[in-house]
Amino acid sequence: MGDMMQQKSGLRWLWLAVLAFILDQASKLAVVKMLPYGYPGVEVTPFFNLVHVYNKGAAFSFLADQGGWQRWFFALLAFVICGLLIHWLRKQPAEQSWNGIAYSFIIGGALGNVFDRLVLGHVVDFLDFFWGAAHWPAFNLADSFIFIGAVMIVLDGLRGNKAGKEKA
Repeated sequence: MGDMMQQKSGLRWLWLAVLAFILDQASKLAVVKMLPYGYPGVEVTPFFNLVHVYNKGAAFSFLADQGGWQRWFFALLAFVICGLLIHWLRKQPAEQSWNGIAYSFIIGGALGNVFDRLVLGHVVDFLDFFWGAAHWPAFNLADSFIFIGAVMIVLDGLRGNKAGKEKA
């Protein structure tokens, strides 16, 4: 019965969370293996480098300079948010693909960063975009998945939930 409930609910989109988690962790592992920590970076384009940096805080290194409590706070916060999103996925019809995809991207990204926090004590970041001397804070694929999922939710709200009612 649980399998049938998963196929009829938004839980059917959780495979995307697993895929996002795997892609995030594989990319971080590749960076850790190929680039020394703190290495100035590998120029990919005139506005993008691959780097290997750590983030002990949240987005944009928020609270990174604190004494370590933020590691556990952000991990707990991510688990609570993932729990809520899974609950909402369970309640929504599988046909509401837009929200299912958005929630799954956020779950996969959040769990990718939580894994780093709990196992490493920091999050591995490696995507460095810049314009001239102005650098955007480095980020990773997990952050990208979270951002894409959040934008999808905002767009869904702006469109009056029409996108969420599309068939898969």
